[in-house]
Amino acid sequence: MSVIVFGSINMDLTIVVPRLPKLGETIAGDKFFKAAGGKGANQAVAVAKLGFPVHFVGQVGGDEFGSILLEELVAAGVGTEGVKINPDIHSGIASIMVDNRGDNAIATAAGANGCVGTEDVERFRSLLGLEAKVALLELGVPIETVVEAARVARECGVTVILDPAPAPPSLPEQLYPLIDIITPNEIEASQLVGFPVSDTETASRAASVLCQRGVNNAIVTLGDRGCVCSSRSETFIVEPIEVPVVDTVGAGDGFNGALAAALASGQSLRTALGWATVAGALTVTRRGAQPALPKWENFIDTLTRGKYLGK
Repeated sequence: MSVIVFGSINMDLTIVVPRLPKLGETIAGDKFFKAAGGKGANQAVAVAKLGFPVHFVGQVGGDEFGSILLEELVAAGVGTEGVKINPDIHSGIASIMVDNRGDNAIATAAGANGCVGTEDVERFRSLLGLEAKVALLELGVPIETVVEAARVARECGVTVILDPAPAPPSLPEQLYPLIDIITPNEIEASQLVGFPVSDTETASRAASVLCQRGVNNAIVTLGDRGCVCSSRSETFIVEPIEVPVVDTVGAGDGFNGALAAALASGQSLRTALGWATVAGALTVTRRGAQPALPKWENFIDTLTRGKYLGK
């Protein structure tokens, strides 16, 4: 059973700096590299690198970056029949600074991602009919299109996961009941619920609020403090894995991709969260987004040595 990812795809342009600059400051970086990125594309590659079937729906521009981004998806094993090449605009771009602690600051130019609309949703609908089990959505494309995609996925009986990033000030009320699982980090959760989320107690409160709005399961990720999951019947904490942090870019995408892959393969939500925790942790041990996402052999080794096997 496959995963269908609906979302954004970018070319990431990254500078490694000793520290993030202050407002108005110019700082000299140590290294520069470019790599395929974008939350939706990252999540699709995360699923593919774990060896599970996945298709991506979105748009790239008719520029050199667009060609490279498509080639990277194909090389990773992602189905690209749902990707439109838009000749009228540039591909999405992310400008990233990463410091020596692994913290980052990111600015994006949506480009073709901002043009994703009804025609893309129809391609999404067609792919959902190909034994899809999970639809993975994020907010790097217009929010009204995300709502439409969630509604289509719900009509098709597919599990809907929403990664509410980039962080919005709010979500449309009609979107919440269409979501089976929402996965905000602490910053995104804070914006959605209107109070600070900084620990497991406040994360539990935030997850409960999101469930009250109609979501079946709310997972608030807390980085190196694990995550909190709340449903309408229970709340539980998944403990983190300690790893050396090199670069946190893409950690959430690794988390969501592994979560979707596990659920599509029939794992329980608790076990799927174990998979997600391992994938997110392994992602921060290398630089970049897609290049850092774990392959199955590294992933299963860590999974086997941990406490995350089983259904």
